[in-house]
Amino acid sequence: MAEILANMSGTVIEVLVKVGDTIAEDQDVVSVESMKMEMMIQATASGTVKEIKVNAEDFVQEGQALLVVE
Repeated sequence: MAEILANMSGTVIEVLVKVGDTIAEDQDVVSVESMKMEMMIQATASGTVKEIKVNAEDFVQEGQALLVVE
């Protein structure tokens, strides 16, 4: 199992995947607003989404787990 981590602090705008989705490495999975700019967080591993650890409007810290992929 792998965790997809936030690479910046900010507010989650949208989670672009759901549990059960198959994702590819470098695929956009979460959009985050940081300093009034929307940034996409990309998957660092491919596989099936097993768990989503954040929701829209959550504030996340850099390094925080967003998704679990298997």
